[in-house]
Amino acid sequence: MAKENVQKDEERLEQIESTLGKTEMFIEEHQKPILIVLAAIIVVVLAIFGLRKFVFEPREAEAQTAIFRAEQLFENDDYATALNGDGNNAGFLDIINEYGGTKTGNLARYYAGICYLNTGDFDNAIKYLGEFKGKDQIVKPLAKGAMGDAYLELDNAAEAAKCYEKAAKESANSFTSPMFLMKAGYAYEMVENYEKALEMYKIIKSEYPNSNEGFSVEKNIAYVEAKLAK
Repeated sequence: MAKENVQKDEERLEQIESTLGKTEMFIEEHQKPILIVLAAIIVVVLAIFGLRKFVFEPREAEAQTAIFRAEQLFENDDYATALNGDGNNAGFLDIINEYGGTKTGNLARYYAGICYLNTGDFDNAIKYLGEFKGKDQIVKPLAKGAMGDAYLELDNAAEAAKCYEKAAKESANSFTSPMFLMKAGYAYEMVENYEKALEMYKIIKSEYPNSNEGFSVEKNIAYVEAKLAK
């Protein structure tokens, strides 16, 4: 038995040595192309690192400096100036044009959409809010909800309802979700889609009972159920 095990071990070693030998031969035969591929990979990695360090990061820093004044104007509800600039400082549209590929440029799209919403240009509000690609758990649903507000101003309650519902589901939380579910319910009522309105209100009741909307949603449920009973 011991002899058989020794024989098997020797066979295994021979297989390993054979495999290693073949690998060494392959490397020797293809040494030049392998080195070329490795060199190309190193060049790509260094190029990416260089772009990030010497191009993307400095542009991001520039964009953050450039947007500062526009954000101040936005916070003071001076939406038109925040959007277009004041002659000395860039507005959000300037930031988008100059730094559109940066994170700050992307955020400027959200700001621009809200500015247009507050200045009554609802089509542009929808355009810029739709171009905003956010991941923030609060800003992302707010952008989608603001699109709903713009559609509602354009008398498109059906599209507004869809936006509100998406906003509520974008990142479920007890702050924005019940608010947008309630708005979705109202918008669905406006197009007489009482089944969907009831669905929105019931989600508030079951998932967000302690929210402001949760405390008052029973009357909305009763109203819609009465409509459905007719």
